[in-house]
Amino acid sequence: MNPIQMVDLKSQYQNIKSEVDRGIQEVLDTSAFINGPAVKRFQENLEKYLDVKHVIPCANGTDALQIALMALDLKSGDEVITTTFTFVATAEVIALLGLTPVLVDCDPHTFNMDLHALEKAITPKTKAIIPVHLFGQSCDMEFIMALAKKHNLFVIEDACQSIGADFIYSDGRKQKTGTIGNVGCTSFFPSKNLGCYGDGGAMFTNDDALADKLRVIANHGMKVRYYHDEIGVNSRLDSIQAVVLDAKLKHLDTYNLNRSKAAAFYSSAFAKSDKLTIPAVEKKSTHVWHQYTLQLHDSVNRDELIKHLSEKGIPAMIYYPVPLHQQKAYRDQRYKDGDFPISEQLAKTVLSLPMHSELTEEQLTHITNAVLEGIK
Repeated sequence: MNPIQMVDLKSQYQNIKSEVDRGIQEVLDTSAFINGPAVKRFQENLEKYLDVKHVIPCANGTDALQIALMALDLKSGDEVITTTFTFVATAEVIALLGLTPVLVDCDPHTFNMDLHALEKAITPKTKAIIPVHLFGQSCDMEFIMALAKKHNLFVIEDACQSIGADFIYSDGRKQKTGTIGNVGCTSFFPSKNLGCYGDGGAMFTNDDALADKLRVIANHGMKVRYYHDEIGVNSRLDSIQAVVLDAKLKHLDTYNLNRSKAAAFYSSAFAKSDKLTIPAVEKKSTHVWHQYTLQLHDSVNRDELIKHLSEKGIPAMIYYPVPLHQQKAYRDQRYKDGDFPISEQLAKTVLSLPMHSELTEEQLTHITNAVLEGIK
């Protein structure tokens, strides 16, 4: 059995090696390292895959979120609502721009934003919502978009963990996460379902005017070289990363299907255990399983289980050990410990197992047996 990785990028590379190597060599031969033909080609292919009018590549997922907020002309002190149970980048960009992050709790089953808490958090100062499609499945975007329309709010989708997932409307229609709000953002960090071999990100929108503004801001605020119409940043996806992403995009649905099969194996093995809770699958979304995250019950010592798995050659991770409202940088007198009980409980009990497209049945059997043995 091959060593078990949280994400096995080496094995994945072997299956697309010839195409990736050929594409990288082409970039080297042409020396079109920035905004070369490879970037344009990937952008167009991703637009087709997502069925969205505009994909604007950028340097990373954090930049995507920041540029999206910059393009909406929000003012200092404007409130932006997001979840406290997420990676820090979601709130980081709000604070960096002088906006006010407003945090809400999450759903205990899907880990996504609590919709009742979201609605209660809206005030006259609220200007935008950033729903996070956490661990690979969509928030209820039908509800969120209706709420945003009612209160005249922008919606910036944080789809950094959900590329390829479909939101399913009440009438049965499907739409890719990241393409529903005013603008969607994703990350191409190597461990993502669609990941490059460095940093990368992108923004998605069907709004022509907003797309133009996103492009300008990402390029130092320039439409015409050396003429700066906006306060901008320098955020570009380089050609070598675009080559890698374009090669992987052809296989993204297969990668996500393989992840789904691995998740089904896990859930089947753990379904009857009374010492853990398997992740729920939202009926209104497909799940692309960026993470497979268990909730451990009180009888299970998480640190001891992680140690047991490590001794068996199995890595495990905690996403996320500290909710944002308890992070030193985001402590705020508006919030106190206990205000977000679901997120605080999840932070103490969640454990993510290896999840990637190359997991074998032998590896999955070894992992599940080790977990069940470790929680006896």
